[in-house]
Amino acid sequence: MKVLLIEDNASLIHWLARLLKEERFMVDTVLDGEYADQLLQTQSYDVVLLDLQIPRLAGKSVLRRLRARRNNVPVLVVTASASVDEKVECLGLGADDYLVKPFEVRELVARIKALARRQTGEKQAELVCGDLTYNTDTRQFYVAGELLSLRLKEHTALEILMMRLGKTVSKASLMSGVYSLDEEPSEDAIEIYIHRIRKKLEGCQATIMTLRGLGYLLQQKQ
Repeated sequence: MKVLLIEDNASLIHWLARLLKEERFMVDTVLDGEYADQLLQTQSYDVVLLDLQIPRLAGKSVLRRLRARRNNVPVLVVTASASVDEKVECLGLGADDYLVKPFEVRELVARIKALARRQTGEKQAELVCGDLTYNTDTRQFYVAGELLSLRLKEHTALEILMMRLGKTVSKASLMSGVYSLDEEPSEDAIEIYIHRIRKKLEGCQATIMTLRGLGYLLQQKQ
């Protein structure tokens, strides 16, 4: 699950990014609104965390431009303002949720997970493909009730496929989701991660299909 964190407080952004990475989120961080707006035109994210008081382009303007492009990525406004008028305005501009600083990290993580789950059309915390299950609250995979052990990149790749269950995911989309801005994407590495996941899913009712020229598809074995 990939998150864009837009915040101009360097110490806060460092602290939040570290905590979110410990929760196995892929995190990109941005300090100003103009760069955030550029990134949102070229990169894909599962959730955007948006501060309102950021330099070069205000948070509300970032949100307004995002929705004008018909980009429906979930946006959680994270701000020091507890004003009801501010909250109503942000929700009217297209924000999906609103969280006032200071906050409990557990609440932030829970809201991120809820927004990402809403994008899949699922209200329940558990996604199922045959005997492969994924709990969006604990971020853990199980095969026939047994915990599936995955390395971080493998976990992220399988999570992307599971969140888009039954839909083809291009290699480019996998690379975008698996790598953060400070990492060098690798198509060869993606193929290695998929190979490792397949090995770990041997005997499982779920399988990853390769669709030549299109990408990968997670589905139940026929």
